[in-house]
Amino acid sequence: MADDWLQLFPEKVRALLKCLPLPLLGMVEEIRVREGRPLEINYSGKYHFLRANGSVTQRPEEAYRPDREDTHRLLDLISNHSLYTMEEELRKGFITIPGGHRIGLAGRTVLSGGGVEHLRDITSFNVRIAREVPGVADKVLPYLLDKGRQRMMHTLILSPPQHGKTTLLRDIARQISLGDLGKREGGRPGLKVGIVDERSEIAGSRRGIPAFDVGPRTDILDGCPKAEGMMMMIRSLSPDVLIADEIGRPEDAEAVTEALHAGISVVASAHGKEVIELARRPGLGGLLEQKMFERYVILHRSEAGLSFRVLDGQKRGLLLISPGDRLGGDLHA
Repeated sequence: MADDWLQLFPEKVRALLKCLPLPLLGMVEEIRVREGRPLEINYSGKYHFLRANGSVTQRPEEAYRPDREDTHRLLDLISNHSLYTMEEELRKGFITIPGGHRIGLAGRTVLSGGGVEHLRDITSFNVRIAREVPGVADKVLPYLLDKGRQRMMHTLILSPPQHGKTTLLRDIARQISLGDLGKREGGRPGLKVGIVDERSEIAGSRRGIPAFDVGPRTDILDGCPKAEGMMMMIRSLSPDVLIADEIGRPEDAEAVTEALHAGISVVASAHGKEVIELARRPGLGGLLEQKMFERYVILHRSEAGLSFRVLDGQKRGLLLISPGDRLGGDLHA
């Protein structure tokens, strides 16, 4: 069901969320649960607090405040009653659960050897709801395809957090894996796609089976570090296209370079507002300097809505989709 994520929450919080009008409930992107502080939701980039009767307000003093029972119960539910089995996730500060929903955590850190060993006394949760939006890549994808050579161009998708990178990647994977032969004359065949899904957000896999439609010719390495996963894909699964979310470390850049030199197209995302910002980042600056990417897709969300820009490898504009233009869907992840 579309709202199965409601089962993540303790009974009192779940009851409040169910009081929201169905259209609004279907738009919720984040629920922030902070012990002893106002319960907050985010939809379409707008933040509101939630009252004890389930209505929304801008006034924090009117909001429901989750108590210790709520936060302890929430932690129990998202860890499937077995917190000790999630030590690695706690060290990273987030848990990804079946369905691709990602839960950011905050509390007291326990240090070891100068690094974070794990979290304890967890009192803050940011639950990000993952949704698939089939067709959201419709207008962008034609600018990313090299139709003459039947291949994807090396593409970097760029935006600040929660502007839609993962949702767009997911639909790109679905469409290029499926192809459109038989739908129209001169249609393109499906390509072999390899997804390195380090945080289990793109495919939302459970026991290796994707919860989202990422296409019929797609292989997924779930929970695998991006750099290592890309090299594993290159060596053993011979993808036509490699997809990875939120690259940025030097080892990620090295793996991307290896893939490109092996003749594999790469479609990846990174945090940032403009391409020029990436030149100063150790991991990505070299890729830009060597002009590894043939296309850049820049997402930007404002009060007016979401806009897309597509640039070529020389950073010249090819496409602008402004807020209000039909994209095939709205981006949430």
